[in-house]
Amino acid sequence: MAVTIHNLPEGMAVGVVFAGAEEGGAGISLAGAVAVSLGIAIQNVPEGAIISMPMRAAGNSRWRSFVIGSLSGAVEPLGALAVLLLASMMMPVLPYMLAFAAGAMFYVVIEELIPEASSGEHSNLSTIGFAIGFVLMMVLDVVMG
Repeated sequence: MAVTIHNLPEGMAVGVVFAGAEEGGAGISLAGAVAVSLGIAIQNVPEGAIISMPMRAAGNSRWRSFVIGSLSGAVEPLGALAVLLLASMMMPVLPYMLAFAAGAMFYVVIEELIPEASSGEHSNLSTIGFAIGFVLMMVLDVVMG
């Protein structure tokens, strides 16, 4: 349930950048919107695994575990669609919504993930994974504008 609730603002962030790209005056390119949505899609893979793997370990079938893990992200398109449908009314606040979504993600990473990742015996792997993810997003940002 927590991952599902967390996915709604991610979908809204995707809706915001696509609405901004459609408007044209917001300074957001279509390539930038695709980069944001691709970045969110990439990080959804481990989120689905976080749901699926414990379910499989608890004795559920592979198919059931996969479906429930996948359904945890089903609210993302709903959030994106809601923002796209309301974009004409919300156009003046789109930059603030995107900034809020980015700030929420930074808060979660700094407050929850970094302290957890740097403790334990495999902290080097989490640091390497963080660095690879950061480099990947910077490459996407540069390549896609």
